[in-house]
Amino acid sequence: MAPYPAYPVPADENQRLRELERYGILDADSDEHFDRILDLTAAIFQTPIVAISLVEADRQWFLAKRGLEVRETPREMAFCAHAIVHDEVMVVPDARADERFRSNPLVFADPHIRFYAGAPLQTPEGHNLGTLCVIDREPRDLSPKHRELLHRLAQLAMRELELRRLAHLCPITGLPTRHAFLSIGTREFERARHDQHPLSLLLFDLDNLRLINNRWGHLAGDQVLTDVVQLARTFLQEQDFAARLGDGEFALLLVGIGPDQAMALADGLRTAVAHMPGVYSHSDFRLHISGGLTVLAPADRGFTDLIQRAERALELAKGNGRNQIASLFDGP
Repeated sequence: MAPYPAYPVPADENQRLRELERYGILDADSDEHFDRILDLTAAIFQTPIVAISLVEADRQWFLAKRGLEVRETPREMAFCAHAIVHDEVMVVPDARADERFRSNPLVFADPHIRFYAGAPLQTPEGHNLGTLCVIDREPRDLSPKHRELLHRLAQLAMRELELRRLAHLCPITGLPTRHAFLSIGTREFERARHDQHPLSLLLFDLDNLRLINNRWGHLAGDQVLTDVVQLARTFLQEQDFAARLGDGEFALLLVGIGPDQAMALADGLRTAVAHMPGVYSHSDFRLHISGGLTVLAPADRGFTDLIQRAERALELAKGNGRNQIASLFDGP
């Protein structure tokens, strides 16, 4: 039994953790932008400790910090694990008088927390990744004005996280690229194995993108890429993941669905692409895709097994005349 009460778990915990992974910031170094936010926060609130904290499944990890020696703590010790359950600023005027924290090692031992205030780092989708927090070794409180200031500073920190994420996306489609696809795919593979839920992977190519570029120009081709991505997003759930792997090659990682539902989705996307309007709408041209579909199999050793199988299925679709979805569901 833990010597202090267990932390609450947010209702959106699974997707919250997934979003945290997809920002690609875990164990990253701080930079001058986060440091400036901490300097500003410390100057406003006059606390000896300020931090940007990210809450993972089993730990609290500090992306940036002032006045703390440690880089992380167990999640069960983290004040921020309580703060992320709410969308407003959480304030603990005196931790020794709060039953949630009075037996916490961070209170009766270093850094001897008495006062805590944390504002959630909330994504545009509404998931709280962590907090911007201020900590003192003496009891105190925050006025409504200062709570609002802390909230706004947390929004500023979240904006920096968004800018980091956007810097690694394809500038045309706004999708992650191959490196992120491999990283996130590996995590989803491991999660699916651990939780014993289905995982499907669709690779698809725009069969005649080159013809569009040659006939209507590269600006038209870029618009087609953007339109296809917007269309594909309408087929996806929040937990799914899409990436651009090459010129006209894309990947859709479908979380929690098996072969029948995945094939229906893939063929629905193929049909929708064929009816998608574009610069070519008044010509005899029709855009179409070829796709290769596979699902997680018991014999798969890693995410690369799914990729290789989906690639083989994609080659089958191309070899059989294109404008179709081929599937391979067996293990390696």
